[in-house]
Amino acid sequence: MARIRYTYQDGSCQEVDVAPGRSVMLGATMNGLAGIDADCGGALACATCHVYVDPAWVDKLPAPDESESDLLQGAAAEIRPNSRLSCQLVVTEAMDGLTVEVPDRQF
Repeated sequence: MARIRYTYQDGSCQEVDVAPGRSVMLGATMNGLAGIDADCGGALACATCHVYVDPAWVDKLPAPDESESDLLQGAAAEIRPNSRLSCQLVVTEAMDGLTVEVPDRQF
């Protein structure tokens, strides 16, 4: 398991254990966390699972592929250099302690 921390604009946070092989998006949706809508269910079709990866983790994760980068351009919240679609972040045990910030809006 990897413990993933989801932070919110109001300063609150929630931490959940996510099994390796599941996505950061599934960690949020399966635990009823607010803010990650995941309208397409992780099919890389909607950008409603947009998150900001903690800058300390950006270089530790696989880079987004072209499809993810293209889809991010349609995200509702500001796009930053550390923007990712959480459906594309597949959890490994090495990701224990990862922190992602949930944007103020997904649509």
